[in-house]
Amino acid sequence: MNISFENTAVAFAYKTTRQLKDSAFLFKTMGNEWLVRLGLKLTPAIMHMGFLFRRLIKKTIFKQFVGGETLEETSLVVDKLSQFNVKVILDYGVEGKESEDSFEHATEQFIRVIKYAASQPNIPFISVKLTGFARFGLLEKLHFSASHKLVLNGIVSTEALTPEEIREWQRVEDRLERICETAKKSNTAVLIDAEESWIQAPVDALTMNMMKKFNSEKVFVYNTFQLYRHDRLGFLKESIAISKEQNFLPGVKLVRGAYMEKERKRANDLAYPSPIHPDKEHTDQAYNLAVKFCIENLADLYAILASHNEYSNLYAVELLESFHLSFDHAHIHFSQLYGMSDNITFNLAKAGCSVSKYLPFGPIREVIPYLMRRARENSSVSGQTNKELDLVRKELRRRVPGSSSS
Repeated sequence: MNISFENTAVAFAYKTTRQLKDSAFLFKTMGNEWLVRLGLKLTPAIMHMGFLFRRLIKKTIFKQFVGGETLEETSLVVDKLSQFNVKVILDYGVEGKESEDSFEHATEQFIRVIKYAASQPNIPFISVKLTGFARFGLLEKLHFSASHKLVLNGIVSTEALTPEEIREWQRVEDRLERICETAKKSNTAVLIDAEESWIQAPVDALTMNMMKKFNSEKVFVYNTFQLYRHDRLGFLKESIAISKEQNFLPGVKLVRGAYMEKERKRANDLAYPSPIHPDKEHTDQAYNLAVKFCIENLADLYAILASHNEYSNLYAVELLESFHLSFDHAHIHFSQLYGMSDNITFNLAKAGCSVSKYLPFGPIREVIPYLMRRARENSSVSGQTNKELDLVRKELRRRVPGSSSS
């Protein structure tokens, strides 16, 4: 089947012309690196300056990339997406704070989101960040005392921790277990996000442990693999081998990665080899090899291909065809961020693929860190913002012939 990611009529059928004009203005603004840098510096201060400034943010970047401030607000977006056969990965997009009270609050919110998702036929997944309910410094300490073999077997060594830190880690384990247990009871899957490379080992170990506990007959827990790290393709293959040995179903979410600038800066500052590939070409190659590996082994795993790269998505579709697998195979799912790459999402859905939008929600003040990352990533990814703008302008010209669509 020929799928065209240039079909803007399909890509933007869910948006009004007014909404497209708003998107065009926003992407044009985000294409200006000077304005983005200024905005990133001013936004935290602006959020303390009153209602009008928060309203401005809500009507622009928040509206483009976030489902709403509350679960009730997201329901409007979820319902609209469902009309076009697009599902939702719901994300309570609040960054973790450094207190036990905030960690417990975040855990309860994740559980509430799972229960809400279970009541909605179009929300099969929710996303969870371990740093939402675990102290960064604790994860860092555990990472540097971790054993690769133990991590693959779902075991976190606590030998380097103090007695109080051991109790703290046990509370983290308990929180994630409560989340995963609720997910299983609610028939909703949990996608555990990847973190920075220097705290990832305990995240991997705990996720492997949860998969062993909850993925015996169906996948309720997914681990995330950032393929811009040069060790992740090997770790993916080792993880699948362990799952076969220990008789549980692995859940795999493939992403390129979200912390490139931070990873390179830290490696440079601390004078150690960068954990990520030297360039985009090597990252793309690793990602596509991971896609190929997952589809070749689809009987033994469940995979979510979370990518904004057109070639990677088309490559996955071609592989499904070559193996005579249906586009809506129960073990494969595609996903893109809400507000981006609609040309990929909606054309895949039109072709019959199982596909979703990653939809964050939360109070504006709390979601600002997520929005700042979106702006920073868009401005640092060569051509992404311009591509989005070109597609929106193309659709505006189709709808309103002779329009400058600027």
